[in-house]
Formats: sequence, structure tokens, C-alpha cells
Amino acid sequence: MTTTALRTAARVVGAVKVYGGGDTAVHALDGVDVDFPAGRFTAIMGPSGSGKSTLMHCAAGLDTLTSGAAYIGDTELGALDDRRLTLLRRDRVGFVFQAFNLVPTLTVEENITLPLDLAGRWGDREWIDALVGVVGLGDRLHHRPSELSGGQQQRVAVARAFAGRPDVVFADEPTGNLDSRSGGEVLALLGRAVRQMDRTVVMVTHDPVAAAHADEVLFLADGRLVDRMASPTADKVLDRMKAFEVRS
Repeated sequence: MTTTALRTAARVVGAVKVYGGGDTAVHALDGVDVDFPAGRFTAIMGPSGSGKSTLMHCAAGLDTLTSGAAYIGDTELGALDDRRLTLLRRDRVGFVFQAFNLVPTLTVEENITLPLDLAGRWGDREWIDALVGVVGLGDRLHHRPSELSGGQQQRVAVARAFAGRPDVVFADEPTGNLDSRSGGEVLALLGRAVRQMDRTVVMVTHDPVAAAHADEVLFLADGRLVDRMASPTADKVLDRMKAFEVRS
């Protein structure tokens, strides 16, 4: 095991998120404690309404907790003002969304380097070239998103997320808009980024096949962390998800 695997890229402590108030209050997170180890691929699963997306959004600084704390490395997100939180998300966190979110007027290369350009950073050309090689888009750098397939667009989004070497990349249903083959390619890419490039990925998914690409799966139900599974397989994850259906 490398020393990187012993560090924590992100974590939440006593995480509570409540929407609404009074009798209509919804506890999306109800006292969650979880670490996301650096250099690892973690998947978050659970039935609809379990709080998995809320956990990711709060851990990534896209939403705020009602109580408790969220950290990127040793930095507590709740202690940051809006400007410093924006800078942290820009410089230390990467995002991959279901809808790709590429800029249509920019080329593939320009989309990949966009976070660096916004930060006024040149970036590491060797690192960018290595990313382009990993995502397999070297012959598409001057194309625009409309000239790419959905799978290729998502690969661009993955490369963009890693371009600035963030502490952690959060992926929200990254294969939700892809066919099974393209989705498999994107998941394999995320896995290679973790294992070959020493990156950290936290992914929310509803798909047991997708979760099987992770090193560990966390299971949420009713806003609480109820189980975790190391070295998951699609069958084992599916069986665990079926248990939620039986309980409900």
C-alpha cells in the first residue's frame, strides 16, 4: 500500500442536512461520518431518497450542511467564505456530471484546460498530454463537442476534471447518459486515473455494474451510512441493493 492510500482526500463528520422545517422537514443526511481515502475509488449507493447525492454535494462544497463538518484534506468547508470556497472548488476539486457540461464553442483541448485557464495557470503540459493519452482523444483535440459521441464527450469531461490535479474528483452518475459500452469505457478510465495516476474518485451511482469498478462501495439508507463493501462485484452489490427493497 502506498502512503497516499493512508491519507484522507475528503470526509464528513456528523453530517446532517435538513430540508424544510417542522412536520415537513426532510433529513437528507442524519449524522453521517465517512472518510474518502486518497488514491482510492469510492462509490456511493442507496435507494432513491437515501441521501447519496446530498452527501456528495455537501462533501464537495456544492451544498452546505445543516450541522456537522465537511473537509477537503484538512480544510473545513464551513469555515470558508464564498470566495475562498469557490477558489477551493476550482483548485482542489474536480467534477464529472451526468450531462457532460462541456462548453460547445470550445475545442476538446480548450475544454480540458478550461479550469487551468480560468485560474490563470499554465498547467503541466506533460500531465495534460498524459491525460489526453489515457482518455484516448489525441486525434480529437481540435474537434468541438458536437462532433463527438456521448462517450467521447464524457471522456473529455473526465480529463477536464483531472487537469488541475485536484485532491479529489466527484462524479455524479457519470454514465447515466451513456450506453453500456461507452459507460464501461468511462468507468474504466476513472479506474485507471486512480490506479495508474494516483488520483482520488468519489462516485454516486445507482448502477451495480458501475459500482463494481470501485475499490469500495458505501451504502446509504434514510440519510444514514448503513453498510460498506470492499472489493465489490456487480452481483454482490445487486444483492445488497435488493435487501433495501425487501426492507422497504
